[in-house]
Amino acid sequence: MMELVGVDIGGSNLKAGKIVNGKIEKKSMKSVSKNATYNQVLNDLFACIDEVITPNTKRIGIGVPSIVDISKGIAYDVQNIPAWKLVPLKELIEERYGILVYLNNDANCFALGEKIYGKGLPYKNFVGLSLGTGIGMGIIINDSLYSGVLCGAGEIGMVSYKESIIENYASSFFFIRKYGLHPIEVFERAEKGEAKSIIAFQDFGFHLAEAIKTILYLYAPEAILIGGSISKAYKYFQESLQTNLKSFPYKKQIENLKIEVSTNQGSPILGAAALCLQEKN
Repeated sequence: MMELVGVDIGGSNLKAGKIVNGKIEKKSMKSVSKNATYNQVLNDLFACIDEVITPNTKRIGIGVPSIVDISKGIAYDVQNIPAWKLVPLKELIEERYGILVYLNNDANCFALGEKIYGKGLPYKNFVGLSLGTGIGMGIIINDSLYSGVLCGAGEIGMVSYKESIIENYASSFFFIRKYGLHPIEVFERAEKGEAKSIIAFQDFGFHLAEAIKTILYLYAPEAILIGGSISKAYKYFQESLQTNLKSFPYKKQIENLKIEVSTNQGSPILGAAALCLQEKN
């Protein structure tokens, strides 16, 4: 029954939740501006936590879209927050609230949240893909989160693809670059039956399948669990994704692979809080 706070620092929003007995009892959210200064983002983060923390909160877990030195609690080069090049988050937040703080990569938190509270429960080995402002990847091996050095494992978005990198084809950047629209707008238009928007998602699905092929070569997971804002449009890119995966050379692997969409929008927050329970303290 330990009360925890989980924080998800995304490319567009800061989200925090009070978690009791594995359930989010209260949430808060603040938007993130790319033009915000170091202290502006930090103060927004404090404000977000202030809305959910109570005197009974024992620990805080935070997911950050960056590489992270877990032992020192430092986040480096936070994606989509240019002012955050080196942030000693653990120290700053522990000084403010006087309780233990744990950090990890945000995509790792999504995967951990799915493992403990979501669709990852039946799988010993799976990959969580968070599709939003960027593409994040968390890896579960033998029921445990694998973070790698500085939480750098799973940076699938930075892999070379076509003339740039996978992230430019399998995240919001794809729709913005090619269609000049945010994927939420494309989704809304697809829901109204606009053919161009439906084709845009089909195109997206083809590129996402290429990313998944790379994951299969590297990790051969039992399942791929998809989350993030773009996952809501899965019905529009599912067919093109599956069609492209048929060209994967190891047919039996594709036959056994499960691809599921997360139904728990709180997985990143729950996973961040679960960091506190993974540590032997």
